[in-house]
Amino acid sequence: MATAALVSRLSTKDERLTNFLRFNGFRSWRRRVESVYGCARPVRLTGSTRVEDTSAGVVLDGFEGSLLVPCGNRREAVCEPCSARYASDTFHLVRSGLTGGKGVPESVSGHVRVFATLTPPSFGKVHNQPRTRSGKARRCGCGEFHHDADTRLGTPLDPTTYDYVGAVLWQAHASELWRRFTITTARHLADALGIRRGALREHLRVSYAKVAEYQRRGLVHFHAVIRVDGPDGPGSPAPVTVTPELLCAVVRSAASSVHVTTKDSDAVGQHTLTWGEQVDAEPIAAHESGDPDAAVHDRKVAGYIAKYATKGTGATSGVDSRIKREESIADLDVSDHHKAMISTAWRLGGLPEFAGLNLRKWAHMLGFRGHFLTKSRRYSVTFTALRSARAEHRYAEQLDRLGVTDSSTVLVVNDWAMTGVGYRTDAERELAGAIASRKLSRRIGEETPA
Repeated sequence: MATAALVSRLSTKDERLTNFLRFNGFRSWRRRVESVYGCARPVRLTGSTRVEDTSAGVVLDGFEGSLLVPCGNRREAVCEPCSARYASDTFHLVRSGLTGGKGVPESVSGHVRVFATLTPPSFGKVHNQPRTRSGKARRCGCGEFHHDADTRLGTPLDPTTYDYVGAVLWQAHASELWRRFTITTARHLADALGIRRGALREHLRVSYAKVAEYQRRGLVHFHAVIRVDGPDGPGSPAPVTVTPELLCAVVRSAASSVHVTTKDSDAVGQHTLTWGEQVDAEPIAAHESGDPDAAVHDRKVAGYIAKYATKGTGATSGVDSRIKREESIADLDVSDHHKAMISTAWRLGGLPEFAGLNLRKWAHMLGFRGHFLTKSRRYSVTFTALRSARAEHRYAEQLDRLGVTDSSTVLVVNDWAMTGVGYRTDAERELAGAIASRKLSRRIGEETPA
């Protein structure tokens, strides 16, 4: 975009912006910002890089000066450009495990696959939007109908009786509940097939990719793709006796049977933590199948998981950093309900029996200590592999531009030092934001909807 065009998109009444645009180095600065897609808080580096041909002893290419590196934050509320890149990688990671590609055989599209949702139990009645089976809205327990933007949604009807201790402890153990669920799923599948549990891997393997999403009440639930492969992983078919209906039934039975018991505490007692009653499991159909009765398609599932992998806490908007002092909780820009959860996490974190949970460290996340996106090792490609492929592609383009056909004698020497994080002035931040908006708008316009 030409400088004049960029100026027209901004408020040139701001003298700082006008002066900044007149700098001789603006074009160079703009190229650096565009290279990181307008990242909100890029890392600033100074140094040099050079490409050498070791056989001839000559320098083929080089650069000396400053550059920007993306912050890489996956949270949309923190850095939208980096979040969009993360969402794209997540989409490819999840979909390659559904349809193949990125090193995964395309035959996985014919494997049994299920989209599962596991939720937390109730810790007290909250304001909600109940509906009848026909979809007609019903009154909330408070006697009112709530619209979508009602800030009371997800908050307790009676905060004095809400089980905040149980909610925070469940949150802190959610990842362990998931681990036990995956183990139990494999065991129940073996039982259903009449296979000895210890010999299940000789017949099949269960893989998954899951994402955590915060509900309005501040508790996470998990959306997951669960796939059954043969004994050698995605390249081998599972036994024909494994059907989508069987896997759905096994997911439900496993979720209903696992639990975690917390350490006994003189202050809060002992809690037995389980999944909630709402456990959904639906077969995933191939996008190209054209099955009109299929509620879930593989492309839709991949997009759904990618979306929620970048949403961050969602329910805790404004709490993107850790709590340093208990006194600061009262000043947080969150609802009283979420403040109560944060305060409870802080209080429990001070008890010696819960020291291993690091609840004060994760109080800003309402006690949730897990990763927002996880997958089993054999499910699909990794983020590292996707990023390495991008780097190798850029390197190949550079060698092609230099006319290099034999890369075995090429040596790349980097010497960079960090000089700071983020932009130096408000003018730079505003201009970078305009660049990010333009690139994101162009990207959205180029994408084809599922």
